[in-house]
Order: sequence, then structure tokens, then C-alpha cells
Amino acid sequence: MAVVLLAAAGAGWLARRIGLPAVVGYLVVGLAVSPFTPGYVVDREQLRVLADIGVVLLLFEVGIEVDLGRIRETHRSLLWVVPVQMLGTMGLAALVLLWLGVSQEGAALLGLAVAFSSSVVVVNITRSKRRTTDRPTEATLLGWSVLQDVVGVALAAILLTLIGLGERPVSEAIAGLVVYGLIAYAVAHALPRVLAHLQHEHDLFLIVAVASGLGVAALGSLAFGVPLALAAFIAGLAVTDGAETAEARRRLLPLRDVLAVLFFVLIGTLLDPSLLPTGWPMLLALTALVGVVKIGPSYVLARLGRLPGRPVQVAVGLGQMGEFSFVLASAALSLAAIDAATYAATLGAVVITIALSTVAVRRVGESEPEPLTAG
Repeated sequence: MAVVLLAAAGAGWLARRIGLPAVVGYLVVGLAVSPFTPGYVVDREQLRVLADIGVVLLLFEVGIEVDLGRIRETHRSLLWVVPVQMLGTMGLAALVLLWLGVSQEGAALLGLAVAFSSSVVVVNITRSKRRTTDRPTEATLLGWSVLQDVVGVALAAILLTLIGLGERPVSEAIAGLVVYGLIAYAVAHALPRVLAHLQHEHDLFLIVAVASGLGVAALGSLAFGVPLALAAFIAGLAVTDGAETAEARRRLLPLRDVLAVLFFVLIGTLLDPSLLPTGWPMLLALTALVGVVKIGPSYVLARLGRLPGRPVQVAVGLGQMGEFSFVLASAALSLAAIDAATYAATLGAVVITIALSTVAVRRVGESEPEPLTAG
């Protein structure tokens, strides 16, 4: 773990120096310590355990951060723009993937993977010292990304249920999702009250906050067949907003950030370069789909919705695949909906689109005309 984290820190620093997000550095480290490249090989199972904890805390915290009421008040147009973008991108991408020979289930899951952006990358874009975004553009990017997670998780839950997640009957899978949602809501509603009593017990406060996220996510995964990452997001989404949960988010961030690094390193260790000669057409197709059926429609919708900020910069800032894309590709592989070469191509597309969007969003910001005002 020491070797991996130090290498990730060095690679993340170097990536930022050359204008790329630190995430790209983490992915490269994962590839370097994978069994598919010469030299040191990390214990992937040990890494997976900590990476799972990292992605659970990452998406649990993202779920807590979602405030649909605030988005409705400040960017009302996003409430229809984002669902249209997600459904449109997913549908168009799925049609192309079907034409390329991917199975119906695989095309649907990968189409949704293309529709998702990376919340981590969007946040980094809005906080980078080299950013060229203005405040309205950053607010629109963050709001769009948050709503993408909400809409996308709902679509993913429906898709995985229809496909028969874990080979369960559809009726049983739907009942499991409903029961899990009720349990997550009950636990999340009680959490702020418990944390209020532990406000001045710093160690106990953090332990309860971490254990709540891990426990509810694990319950959804083990008992109801919901993928761990999706379960964590649902658990965070159910948490009621308040001073205690805001404090829980603040205290979770350092631990989450360290363990989330291992999640991106893990993705790198799963990428088998030997499969890319077979999967390169799919890699090119997925990368092109992000540009054609995601960035293009996002630009049009940003203008139609008269969202504040620079429309081109908003669209390019969303022009990558992200954390949920990896989760959906992994689910498709486990369900035998895609083969190993397509999976490797998807991971490669995640890396390429993250790098391209992070560089391009700064470039278009330097040349784009004056931003739109809210309509």
C-alpha cells in the first residue's frame, strides 16, 4: 500500500504538471503494477478491498451532497435537460453498439456508461488552478454532474433489474430494490440524530459516519443484489440534509480521498493491454460516441435550456466516462453481456476521455465568447 500510494502521489503530481488530471496518473500507476506489465505486481485482492471501501465512501459522500431542492431553485432547466441528455445519449450509443455486434444487454449497459460523466473529474475541473471556467459555468457543470448521477443510478437500477441481476427473477429483484430503498431511507433518516449526539466525540462521530455508509451499501449488495457502488450512492442520497451530515461529509473527505485513489489504481490494474489489439475498434467507437452523442447534444441542450455559463465549455467538461461507467462495464462483464476485449476497450475509453476532456475544457474556455445568462 505504501508503494502504491507513493507512486500514485508522484504520478498524480506529474500528471498535473503536464496539464492532465491526477486521476490519469493513478490509472497509469495501476497499469504499471498490474500482472499484465513487467516488474512489481501489487496484491490485487488486497487492493480491491481498500478500493471498494474508497468507492463506497466516494459515492456515499456524493449522494449526501445531492440537494435536489437547491438545484430546482437555482437551475430549474437542469431538471429536464439532464434526463433528456442521459436518455438520448444512452439510446443513441446503444443503437451504435448493437450495430457493432454487442448484445442487447451489453449495448444498454455500455450506452448508459457513455451517458455518465465523472463527478470526480468535473469537481477537479472546477477547482483546478489552471481552470478557465467562470462561476456560472462551474455551477452548471456541478449541477449537471450531480443530476446525472441521480438519473443514471435510477436507470442502472432498472436496467440491472430487467436483465436479471444476479440471476434473480425480475419480481424478486424489484422487491429487493424497494425493500433496500426503504431500509436505506430509515437508516439515513436516523443517522443525523445519532451524529448530533456524537458532535463533540470526534473519533466516534467519524466511526459511525463511515460505518453507516459501508454498512448500508454492503446490505444492498449482499442481501438485495444491488452493485456496491450503486448501493452506496442510494444510501448517501437518502441521508437528510443538515448540519450533522454536512459535518460528516467534511470529516469523511480526507479518508475518502486517500482510498478513492486506490479505486482508480485498481481500474488501471484491470486493464490488459494485450486485449487492446482486439478491442481497439470498440475503443475508438466508445471514444467517438462520447464526442458525438454526448458532447454534441449536451451543447444543444445547454443552449435550449439557457443554462448559465459557456455552453461549449459545459459540454466539453462533461465529455468523459467516469466512475459509474466502470461499475456498469464490470456489471456487464460479470453478466457475460460483453467479452473481455470490450471490457478492456471500455476501461481504455474511460482513461482517454478523462484526459481529453480535462485538457480540452481549458482550451475552449480561452476562446469561447461571453457566457450565457440564466433564462
